[in-house]
Amino acid sequence: MIHKTIALLAQLPLGTPNPDDNQPVDFSDPFNIVVFIVLPIIAILLYVYWRKQQHKK
Repeated sequence: MIHKTIALLAQLPLGTPNPDDNQPVDFSDPFNIVVFIVLPIIAILLYVYWRKQQHKK
């Protein structure tokens, strides 16, 4: 009885996005390259620079 209740609670409601419906990222689009590659690299570099500045003070 408990196993059936847990299985019912674990189901996704209708109309919600399902993780299985996702498409892979298309890197032929320049926007995706900027958002998923360039911006994270810039954010990491800025963080490292900021931490070095904080360490000098």
